[in-house]
This record gives sequence, structure tokens and C-alpha cells, in this order.
Amino acid sequence: MSLYYVQKLIYELNRDPQVRSRYEDDFEELLKDYDLTDEELRAIREPDIGLLYVLGVNGQLLMHYAALRGYPWDDYIQSMKDGLDEHGPVRAGLYARTGGGAI
Repeated sequence: MSLYYVQKLIYELNRDPQVRSRYEDDFEELLKDYDLTDEELRAIREPDIGLLYVLGVNGQLLMHYAALRGYPWDDYIQSMKDGLDEHGPVRAGLYARTGGGAI
């Protein structure tokens, strides 16, 4: 798993106007710049916020990605809960070390 690259992509989408422009122009081409697994690519493309959470994406980063993709706050929170139900406990990152991401 390449959690680092998933988080780097999401961080750069939030902070770097050039990356954001590339996202808007050709998301698929932008994704080629990051070493992502098939599961991560699927979660980012759909987007599957719950799976991204379970993969270990930091909630501070993930909430910005969810907003970018049009998720209202309550839907973002519910997506994380649904992700735990569907995909199991958080696999990596901070939330895996603090009780499996229970929210």
C-alpha cells in the first residue's frame, strides 16, 4: 500500500494550485504521477471516502478531498462510518494506532 502517495496527492490537491488545475483538466493524467495501488486508485476515482479512511488517510486531509468532491459534512462523516462497516478497521496511519478508527 502507498498511503504516503495517497495522502500526498490529497494534500497537493488542497495546497497546490497547479495540481488542482491538473485535476480539473485531466485527473487521470495527474494520477499517473503518484505510485498508487489499484485499490487506492479506485477509492480516489469514485470517490470512496470510507475506503480512503480505512486505508489510513488522515481525516484532516480527507475532509478537504471530500469537500472537493462535493460531500456535505454529514455525508463525509457517514461515509467514514460506512467504510468501517464495509471494509473493516483502519489498516494504517494514525487512526489504526488509536483504536482502529472508531467514530
